[in-house]
Amino acid sequence: MDIYTQNKQIRPRRLSAQTFQFAYESLHRKYGLDTLKTEAVILDDIEKFDALNPLKKYDLAITKIAKNAPIRICEGEKISGAATLGLAIRHVVPATYKAEAIFSSISHLTIDFESVLKYGVNGIKEKVEIAFNKYKGTEKEEFIISLKNCLDAFDIWHSRYLDELKDLPAYKNNYENLKVVPNEPAKNFYQAVQSIWFIFAFVRLCGNWPGIGRIDYLLGDYLKKDLKAGVITLEEAREILAHFFIKGCEWINGQFIGSGDGQHYQNILLGGIDENGKDVTNEVTYLVLDVLEELGISDFPTSVRINKNTDDKLLTRVAEVMRFGGGILAVYNEDVVIDALVKDGYDLKEARKFANDGCWEVQIPGKTYFNYVPFDGLQILQRETLCNYNNEINFCDFNALYNKYIEDLNKMVEKIYLDRAKHFTTYGVPNKDWNWKKQMPCTVVSLFEQGCIEKGLSYLEGGPLYNIISPHIGGFADVVNSLYAIKKLVFDDKKLTFSAFMSILKNNWANEEVLRQHVLNHYDYYGNDNDEVDEIASRLLSDYADICISFNGKCGYRFPAGVSTFGRQIEWAPYRFASAHGRKQGEILSANTSPTPNTAKEGATAIIRSYAKADLTKFASGCALDLKLLPTNVEGCDGLQALKGLIRGFINLGGFFMQPDVVDTEILRKAQENPSEYQTLAVRVSGWNARFVTLDKQWQDMVIAQNEHK
Repeated sequence: MDIYTQNKQIRPRRLSAQTFQFAYESLHRKYGLDTLKTEAVILDDIEKFDALNPLKKYDLAITKIAKNAPIRICEGEKISGAATLGLAIRHVVPATYKAEAIFSSISHLTIDFESVLKYGVNGIKEKVEIAFNKYKGTEKEEFIISLKNCLDAFDIWHSRYLDELKDLPAYKNNYENLKVVPNEPAKNFYQAVQSIWFIFAFVRLCGNWPGIGRIDYLLGDYLKKDLKAGVITLEEAREILAHFFIKGCEWINGQFIGSGDGQHYQNILLGGIDENGKDVTNEVTYLVLDVLEELGISDFPTSVRINKNTDDKLLTRVAEVMRFGGGILAVYNEDVVIDALVKDGYDLKEARKFANDGCWEVQIPGKTYFNYVPFDGLQILQRETLCNYNNEINFCDFNALYNKYIEDLNKMVEKIYLDRAKHFTTYGVPNKDWNWKKQMPCTVVSLFEQGCIEKGLSYLEGGPLYNIISPHIGGFADVVNSLYAIKKLVFDDKKLTFSAFMSILKNNWANEEVLRQHVLNHYDYYGNDNDEVDEIASRLLSDYADICISFNGKCGYRFPAGVSTFGRQIEWAPYRFASAHGRKQGEILSANTSPTPNTAKEGATAIIRSYAKADLTKFASGCALDLKLLPTNVEGCDGLQALKGLIRGFINLGGFFMQPDVVDTEILRKAQENPSEYQTLAVRVSGWNARFVTLDKQWQDMVIAQNEHK
């Protein structure tokens, strides 16, 4: 009964046998399959439901969920609460009318757990009551009433758990804790863990996928106080935290294919500094790493905030856990991220609080509406700049070609801006008093985002303190490599004319295999520490960021640049033509800011060097680097030191965010052939992890291709 790892080293055992059994059963789908037994509550019995407005429909749905969702108490669980409706796994509110889900739900946010711990849900109720008196008789009253209704629904769900637990002696601790939290402020570590989990479970039960944020920052002081008072031991605290992570496996069911079964945006952050610049690393930090190392739970992708002053003890533990694989740990360069946020207009103290949106895009937790808008930069080059490879197009030199691409890129970003500006009743002139159009109801998450209650505006209607729209360019490395190949072939080496090259590309390299092999193998593309191509990459990133920054302040959103694909290179592949850097039409190409598959020849350090030559402080939203490492490269003391050195190098060179994975492609191919033997084999996909066997064949092949360069 082991948790799979690609590392030869055996995972340590610190947890009790009962807790390990709980983890094993959860990872092997016991509770996920149970969740699928009840997909949703049904609203067909509500009289004149069609005639109701969206907010009233939403309130009735949330109330019925609270009243009727199955209550689940797992054997031996140390914390209680469960998201037990199957449609919530599909990113919708799990309530149907005439057999159809009626509301989609919210993700890419981290809610305000800190205020829940400090003030309790009763503190939220007080804020709602103040807002009700303020907005009574105005158009905002309906939203405030919805907040009250959702709080009433929460009370119903909470009471159902208390009723279930009160007569179960084995769960006395759960019952006693839930009598206090989350309604009241948490008094100790155990209550704090239960409080966070119960709110998280309720928000998920209602279909939303929130991130957790800085769990050691949230819990550290509670544990420190309890340890000092002698009311808990580190071993007991580790068991409680382990149950938090195990409960997060409640949606594993083995039936989700495509992008895998772990894409629920429930990221956790560890380490880093607080708003005053003090390191927050504490016992909780290390206990979380212990749990991840032992159980290999990948459902909470965990990112560690590292800076140039990070203690070697923490770096060692990060490397020790990371080399077990599964993509469980990623790294933020804290200094670069904070600088980026300050450049984007955040106060320094606020910037230091950063977490992410449950994936890897940066945001201030509990205060931020975030939405990213992906687009394919390679299609812009091929279809717009190069006019679908029209052989009548020509450019006098490389700069003319590059400038035309930047012009086309600007048009795309402007289009995104204009489309999002339609979320306002008026737009076009900078104005502090933007009027937001009505959006779909999202009252449950609005309860836990600062600003929504006070403003009387929902999460989707300008309620949070910060509202972010982030254009995200994809195909970055392929654009850079295509521009570089054209530069070398046509303008520098003059091997053929621009027109002739366009004809070759339009014909998908037909009858030009010798030239294609030359293009594939003769040039050192992005990811090989080649200054010539890296200068194009850095220039492109800088110019793209400047385009996005130019739209800041033109409407009610911030507009930071981001770079990502999140697997969209699969769906984009059929719409791309043959590429100038030797790839044929339909090939699946680069991810995020990582090199094109099979182009990085000089190893991991060269990849980092290419990536970090750009000024990444221009990317307040984020730009992820995927890095794949062979298990043999991180084995033993030497391997551990090499991995630590790689992380230190990433920080010192000025990287932004790195998501390494330790993967053997031969193991992945074996898992394709015999999936039943690799049920817990996890891999990093993008901002999330997944059990490899729950990815469909296209996604599996993409992960394997990404792992070919190491």
